[in-house]
Amino acid sequence: MKFSISREALLRPLTLVAGVVERRQTLPVLSNVLIEVQNEQLALTGTDLEVELIGRATPALVDEPGSVTVPARKLMDICKSLPDQSDISFSLEDGRVVLRAGRSRFTLSTLPVAEFPNIEDGQNDTTLSLPRGTLKYLIDATSFAMAQQDVRYYLNGMLLELANHLVRTVATDGHRLAVCERSADIEMETSRKLIVPRKGVLELTRLLDGSDEPVELMLGSNHIRANTGEFTFTSKLVDGKFPDYDRVIPKGGDKVFIAERGELRQNLARTAILSNEKYRGVRLHLEENNLKVMANNPEQEEAEENVSIEYSGDALEIGFNVGYLIDVLNVLDADRMQMTLSDSNSSALMEEPGGGDARYVVMPMRL
Repeated sequence: MKFSISREALLRPLTLVAGVVERRQTLPVLSNVLIEVQNEQLALTGTDLEVELIGRATPALVDEPGSVTVPARKLMDICKSLPDQSDISFSLEDGRVVLRAGRSRFTLSTLPVAEFPNIEDGQNDTTLSLPRGTLKYLIDATSFAMAQQDVRYYLNGMLLELANHLVRTVATDGHRLAVCERSADIEMETSRKLIVPRKGVLELTRLLDGSDEPVELMLGSNHIRANTGEFTFTSKLVDGKFPDYDRVIPKGGDKVFIAERGELRQNLARTAILSNEKYRGVRLHLEENNLKVMANNPEQEEAEENVSIEYSGDALEIGFNVGYLIDVLNVLDADRMQMTLSDSNSSALMEEPGGGDARYVVMPMRL
């Protein structure tokens, strides 16, 4: 194997592919990246057995095609540290990879290509195409609510629901719920529900941009594959049943107020400074055209903020984890935010005024 490529052409796909590779691995070959060179195409593959990412680049010159696996992080760190516009030449010599760039030379160890695992090619029974921006928007609007290392393993991911002319993403960690949907030009005979694991969701969103360029999705019974042309992403699916999120969304709340999103977020962030570091609770006192935000902590320190809101109705006091409220305000797309409450023990519904693509449910705290 022998080829040369510019630093810039190699660095972007390598950085994304190396992101999939875990630092601590059970199999040594999993900390390597697989490099395959054909006539005019270079493919880089990284995997952790759950998620696989293939990135492609165009080499400047291919003297000899071939394939090899080398340590992913070391290769990425070498490329990052080289000067801009460097030309890098790769060659396989005596079972090691030699990199040359300018007056620099690096020799990297290799492991056999035959040991490199392949996420099995299951049957793709459905193929569809979505604008990248649509999928990125849906993931960004909900991914913050995914659980982390919950024993209910099906919560450590995102539900991707595909129906006729509709795509929906749902995430919950048991304390809050995020649902976002958008219409899409897809036709499905039967709707599909897939749980994509947390790592798969985070890696997939790094490949997407806000453009209308298509991303092709191939759905199998136990995996999902996304193809953007430059990259092919494959993730195993979580085998489990996602909770019935529709039952969690509160209906019939009678206390509805509208606030400026940015102002409320700043007020909550300031109040949070003096909240209990462990529980992060704040009290919201709702009254006519005013929302009082209060927090205190075991050191007897207190914070109080007042926010002008649009509200006429009965007074109500309710407690929340302030981090959950701020997370929602960070992803809401509108300048103003609408919150619907019923009583101090019931969940709150947060959305754009009049409702939008996304709905957020936050459970209250007893303070």
